[in-house]
Amino acid sequence: MRTSTVTIASSDGGRFSAYLSLPPQERAPGLVLIQYICGVNRVMRSLADGFAAQGYAVLVPDLYWRQQPGVSLLDDPTRPDAAQQQRALDLNDGFDDERGIDDLRATLAFLRNHPGCNGRAGALGYCLGGRLAYLMATRTDVDCAVGYYGVKIEQHLDEADRIRRPLMLHMAGADYLVPEPTRQQITRRLEQVPGVAVMVHPGVNHAFALPGGANWSAEAADRANQASLAFLREHLASATTAA
Repeated sequence: MRTSTVTIASSDGGRFSAYLSLPPQERAPGLVLIQYICGVNRVMRSLADGFAAQGYAVLVPDLYWRQQPGVSLLDDPTRPDAAQQQRALDLNDGFDDERGIDDLRATLAFLRNHPGCNGRAGALGYCLGGRLAYLMATRTDVDCAVGYYGVKIEQHLDEADRIRRPLMLHMAGADYLVPEPTRQQITRRLEQVPGVAVMVHPGVNHAFALPGGANWSAEAADRANQASLAFLREHLASATTAA
């Protein structure tokens, strides 16, 4: 992969950085990869490189830049750090979805116009990024979107009828942040929307796809990741190599 840090202009006159990972081939489909609460950390950069190896031009924007640029917390999920975890929670609490979506629109436009991208681009996010992936599907013209264990999606179900592009959501069947009544509410509402697929993974908790994390489930993560790659291939006409 070819990796670099790029700078993107925001809609309100600011500038923020993004990690770019490009595959060997030119003019690949694009993927906006959306951070979880720990920022653009080593986990997100590794995920970006993994998707680039699958044939995507991947861009990971620094969505915390308005609070603190360059956040990279809990780079090693196998080594918990209470202070860093609390900082991540504080940044998440202070996050503005409206500004975040504005920045993701700018990221999407930057990626589509990048010479390494063929003009088609999807979005995929985790946790905070899972909710933002859903909002990308309701508020932008992203070609498709995938969200993993998004939190507070139920607060935006009134936007479900705006979805015009394919959307896949992965939900943890035992997510302590999304209790069963809320999961059912989200699932029932989105089952009514054409082009939306909701996969509930039984018996796993929040962040089940975070390698080395406390709730990581290799089986559920593999199942979700295979489904996501197939979904991206279908809707972005992407890489020929399977995971």
